[in-house]
Amino acid sequence: MADSLRISMIQSHIIWEDRDENLGYYGELLRRVSGKTDIAVLPETFTTGFSMEVEKLADTMDGPTVPTIKGWAAKYNLAVAGSFIAKEDGKYFNRAFFITPEGDEYYYDKRHLFRMAAEDKHFTAGDKRTVIKYKDWNICLLVCYDLRFPVWSRNVDNEYDLLIYVANWPEPRKKVWKALLPARAIENMAYVCGVNRVGIDGKGSTYRGDSMIFSPKGKKLADAGKREEITRTCTLNKSDLEELRAKFPAWKDADAFSII
Repeated sequence: MADSLRISMIQSHIIWEDRDENLGYYGELLRRVSGKTDIAVLPETFTTGFSMEVEKLADTMDGPTVPTIKGWAAKYNLAVAGSFIAKEDGKYFNRAFFITPEGDEYYYDKRHLFRMAAEDKHFTAGDKRTVIKYKDWNICLLVCYDLRFPVWSRNVDNEYDLLIYVANWPEPRKKVWKALLPARAIENMAYVCGVNRVGIDGKGSTYRGDSMIFSPKGKKLADAGKREEITRTCTLNKSDLEELRAKFPAWKDADAFSII
């Protein structure tokens, strides 16, 4: 069993609505962490920024975004997570991905669409959560606005060990981001990693970054601050998590529920 897991937060700007430039740019950032990490996490919609021009910007699953990510994972021997604008069966999705060096592919379509930016008018919401098995760790992958919804994030019977949020979370709401990430770690008794972008997008929204990793007790383990083109790598320990769950089994008293 892999007791330790190295995870890297790739925090940077996103070139507005320019997929090819972003693929080249983020490919270089990933090269820098090759051999130093097990998972590299990119921001939400890393190829375009948080744009609603879905007809112009969406990729199908056969290219070029997904094949490029698969190439990175294999070449640099790491798993890559993030999200992009996907088109499938005539619909558009804010689709999160987790692709391993072995070529295994996992996807999650963002459930909670950010109506304040009309995301719900352009994208179709997902209805299934994805839990990934990687290096003997169970990993749940969610997207940005999902952070505000604890029921959807809920860790039932320790289904996952690590919860990842990829985001384009604007600076004016930074207090919410900073408050909810540790809250999700504590209430779910799991590690939480939140990766956000920096810079100003094509709509004039400013992003501060503040990508962070928290322990199951809510202790901050890594913080990228507001710096650009930065990577922060943190090693997570499975035995520490299991010890906490055994000594303080609050998860056994969680309320049962179902989501419609």
